[in-house]
Amino acid sequence: MNKLLTFVVALLMIGAVTAAAVYFLFPYEPKQPPRADDTGYTAEGIQDVVDANNQFAFDLYSELVRSENGNIFYSPYSISAALAMVYEGAKGKTADEIKSVFHFPESSILRPNFAAIYNAVNLRNEAYESRTGNALWVQKDYPFIEDYTGTIEKYYGGKAANVDFVKETEKSRQTLNRFIEEQTNNKIKDLIAPSLLNPNTRLVITNAIYFKGTWEWEFDKSNTQERNFKITPANVVKTQMMYMKPEREAMLNYADIEGLQLLELPYRGEELSMVILLPTENLASIESDLTAEKFSEYKSQMQETKLDAVYIPKFEFDTKYSLKENLAALGMPTAFSDSADFSGMTIAEKLFISAVIHQAYVKVDEKGTEAAAATAVIMEVTSAGPSQKPKIFNADHPFIFIIQQKETGNILFIGRVTDPNK
Repeated sequence: MNKLLTFVVALLMIGAVTAAAVYFLFPYEPKQPPRADDTGYTAEGIQDVVDANNQFAFDLYSELVRSENGNIFYSPYSISAALAMVYEGAKGKTADEIKSVFHFPESSILRPNFAAIYNAVNLRNEAYESRTGNALWVQKDYPFIEDYTGTIEKYYGGKAANVDFVKETEKSRQTLNRFIEEQTNNKIKDLIAPSLLNPNTRLVITNAIYFKGTWEWEFDKSNTQERNFKITPANVVKTQMMYMKPEREAMLNYADIEGLQLLELPYRGEELSMVILLPTENLASIESDLTAEKFSEYKSQMQETKLDAVYIPKFEFDTKYSLKENLAALGMPTAFSDSADFSGMTIAEKLFISAVIHQAYVKVDEKGTEAAAATAVIMEVTSAGPSQKPKIFNADHPFIFIIQQKETGNILFIGRVTDPNK
């Protein structure tokens, strides 16, 4: 039996970073991710990549709601970013299936336009924090194909750092985890467990993204009160409910469609926003046919509206998923089998994906939103009309929320709140 070879792709949402000692050199200062080469990007190409990401976002959401009864939260952008770097090293049927599941356009469109989105996330803005960065943690002296590592650095900003998984496995693991902790403001700890790395590990890819935004119109803490939240009509819990009576000049994008209310809450800087989908009855009434196209249709019906009151619960929770079965069910089983072909990375040994883990964190309060997440992909060797009644948005029962880039609609985070206290 061939020796096991592990290849890990870890992907994170990063938080504020502080200086810390490291066992090996980091590929770059975590707060200063390198710029990717977006030469040749176009508005149409960016939209193609955004559409791909958003389609995957709702495909995965449909998969998760089948097995998850409680709160949901993840970053489709982060998972897509990690698998885009895996896709760059895939060949044949393996590549075709990954491309199909993630709806990737041709490489000539994917690369420069993915780079443009990456660079846009990294644009400095005094109104909010947002960063994304990639890195390759490479076993020193291991023969990865230069075209692969060069492509990752050029279009994904994925600079390489040499580590020694063979002789210093634990030291390497601690270095990676420390890097991840710093990037996520200590929200994600020990993402890579001791069992995930061994002396046969050859490559770990990390992708990090972080967002911390303040509402354009903040909720007054003095208005937050304990109110009922109806998990189901028969299961009611008390929770801290934020309240806002929008200022006279505050016009919020809003729609009251049959059976559904939509509300967009912008963050300062007007580059990103949260869109909340609040069904009149229950989540099942909208989850059954919620797609990227349907979401776009909903958004197209939103209009600037003067609301009389907005109620949203405060919430903070963590999630963790094993996505191997979900991704296989979506249409990429070959990547998880002995038939996987990742010869675009290396021809030294044959690799396959053994696990995909995604962990996430979100906090929403009167001031704004903070989110963090991490994903690990482990690879081993193979053998409506006006009304006079008050317009009130009262999220006192389960709802879906989406954090997006406003101009393109690119979904960075998507979640579901069924119990804000969990």
